[in-house]
Amino acid sequence: MKRFMQVFMMCVVLSLIAAQCGGAAPTQAPKEEAAPEEASSESAEEAPAADSGGGYQIPTVEDGKHNVAFVYVGPHDDGGWTQAHDVGRLYIEENVDDVHTAYVESVAEGADAEQVIRSLARKGFNTIFTTSFGYMDASEIVADEFPDVDIVHISGFKTNEDNFGNLFGAMEDIKYLAGMLAGARAKADGNPKLGYIATFPIPEELRLGNAFGIGAQRTCPECTIDVRWIYTWHDPIQEKEAAASLFDSGSQVVMTGADTPAPAEAAPEGKWGITYDYSGNCTLDTCLSSMYWHWGPVYARVVEESRAGTWAAGHEYFDADVGAMGLYGFMEGETLQPGAASIPEEDMTMIKDTLDKMLKGEFTRFDVFKGPITDNQGNEILADGVSIEQIDLDGFKQFGSPCETCMYWWNENITAELPALD
Repeated sequence: MKRFMQVFMMCVVLSLIAAQCGGAAPTQAPKEEAAPEEASSESAEEAPAADSGGGYQIPTVEDGKHNVAFVYVGPHDDGGWTQAHDVGRLYIEENVDDVHTAYVESVAEGADAEQVIRSLARKGFNTIFTTSFGYMDASEIVADEFPDVDIVHISGFKTNEDNFGNLFGAMEDIKYLAGMLAGARAKADGNPKLGYIATFPIPEELRLGNAFGIGAQRTCPECTIDVRWIYTWHDPIQEKEAAASLFDSGSQVVMTGADTPAPAEAAPEGKWGITYDYSGNCTLDTCLSSMYWHWGPVYARVVEESRAGTWAAGHEYFDADVGAMGLYGFMEGETLQPGAASIPEEDMTMIKDTLDKMLKGEFTRFDVFKGPITDNQGNEILADGVSIEQIDLDGFKQFGSPCETCMYWWNENITAELPALD
């Protein structure tokens, strides 16, 4: 108790000093930084003081509302993964009544994430979305401590079937289409070399790279794909260096699994990049398209279910027919980018027809990964007509998954070696 009182009094003193030096803390803020004005749903002057959780500023709840918090791995305006989630958060505020949303950004995976999630639960948030694969274990731990808080983890595979579950979509559908587009562009340019910027050696990244490769085979059977691993989700400099390396090595089109529009920014004249996550990041003429998320309607539904006590905490994995994913320029109301608009007509028809089937639910991830599929070592992965199973999409045997086919392989047109699994 003596130790507790000492710590408590120290926290009070530090809080008073902070208040005198900086005024009220903003509602959402990154670690050890003030949040930009547009980051908060409340003005800085109106926002009540926030508590600190592991060096991060924890936003406050609003009485009488269903309070929803988001934990972001990057800046809310990163132009990629995190910004797509923040657009989804704003969609909730605009479309769901009596809801208050807030976020904590640039939260490191691991112990920091656990502290932040726990602080949000203690603060009184009813629903918490944790939006990075590396938040999975932290989400699980905190969910068990706070059974009345719904914690929705994006991209993971764990659940307690009570108040902690996972939510994700089959972006492999869209990466397959992007592969078709990249192959068509490379073939038309007379250079059958493609590139892929990969983040971490997890099933998701091999799954998406393989979907891209399988799609490229449809339009460019002779195309090959080189890979650069960057071991980060968001590093503009490193992403651009990786893109430049792939272009320098001969790639005609480079696709990314990371956050920034680096492939389009690094593309020299006559070459192309395909960006990821956010529909607003394909602004340069060197950008063929962006494979993007539209989280808003899905998030709004989950929040409504959470408030009603009907949210099913399990594994939810949706395909393109839900409307939560898109290929920029090819969706209704969008304009094709210059490099995409000039691909051969037969390839354009193939891409549009496949997208149409996806949106109707007639072509899913199990059609993307349907045999015959051979890896780059000459091994048969799937026999003709045989589809992969969900557990294979999500798992590595090396990580303890009971999967059979699993995802630790590269498609036959990918020239890279498999990543080491630590």
